[in-house]
Amino acid sequence: MGLILFYILGGLTLVAALGVVTTRNIVYGALFLLVAMSGVAGLFVLLFAEFLALVQLLIYGGAIIIVILFALMLTRTTDFSVATEHRRWPMAAVISLALFGLLAGAAIGDSGDYNTYQRSGISIEELGKGLFENWAVPFEIASIVLLVALIGAIVIGRSGEEEGGEGDQG
Repeated sequence: MGLILFYILGGLTLVAALGVVTTRNIVYGALFLLVAMSGVAGLFVLLFAEFLALVQLLIYGGAIIIVILFALMLTRTTDFSVATEHRRWPMAAVISLALFGLLAGAAIGDSGDYNTYQRSGISIEELGKGLFENWAVPFEIASIVLLVALIGAIVIGRSGEEEGGEGDQG
């Protein structure tokens, strides 16, 4: 049953990841990214890493997608030139396939070393205790840095709107 779920979640993740890079609509790309992140979270659950699955859904699946959609709403589309086709996509496709082949070969070559049937996970209580006892200060510092970056982005975005508005009146 676990192997069937692995193949379903892996296939879902791969299809959604292909949707992210092939779609031309950025909103659809963000939704495909949400599906891909949800598939990865499901794979973490299969690996008995519930905390990583939760972090995957909350931080990447929720926060990053919201940031992408806010960035879309705050940017002016007239500032960007329309460039839908690139002449370098065949080279990018060849390099991507070569990298995929290299990573797949490495994973298949080492799969015998990691194929065990006895898996165990750490409890959320033990993990939370370790994080809040040993890593509370670095998490708080990271949250302050992210808050400062968010405030800076708002200030930069607001100052650009005010300058553009004054130039239109005069």
